[in-house]
Amino acid sequence: SFRNVPSYRYRQDVAIEVPDYGQVVGDIAWGGNWFFLVKEHAETIASANVGRLTHVTGLIRQALTEQGIAGEDELEIDHIELYGPPLREDADSKSFVLCPGGAYDRSPCGTGTSAKVACLVADGKLSPGQQWRQESIVGSLFEATVEFEGDQVIPVITGSAYVNAEATLLFDENDPFGLGIRQ
Repeated sequence: SFRNVPSYRYRQDVAIEVPDYGQVVGDIAWGGNWFFLVKEHAETIASANVGRLTHVTGLIRQALTEQGIAGEDELEIDHIELYGPPLREDADSKSFVLCPGGAYDRSPCGTGTSAKVACLVADGKLSPGQQWRQESIVGSLFEATVEFEGDQVIPVITGSAYVNAEATLLFDENDPFGLGIRQ
């Protein structure tokens, strides 16, 4: 489990026209990254549809940019989340999340789940102590609860992770770029 950053919905029910797709309506929310969360769409959220989902969410991200729709302080919305009914009986929702660079998140996305529960809190649909279960495109599950610090929503995300590699980093003191490129 981890306790995430304060999360919140910035704008609700933002309608955009997506060229070659049509209109979509979503919420702009912060959960550690800027998200555009879309419930009403014509897509089936299933791993067999990853190519289509990646294409559609890419069109949505491009439309947001072209229409000047951004997060707070004009920061880029770089994550697009489609969500809908889960396949798992123990889940409340299933999501597909497009990340920067055209990759998608195989997990339920911790920052995306945080943005989602912030929207649920804003709608009065989730209270402290209640649990929200978010299913990923591949069927994995995150459980989320919220805490409050003053009026800030603090998501607590629980899930599973597995070590799949260990590495030893070697830094040559003569390598001018060994610690990265600095300007």
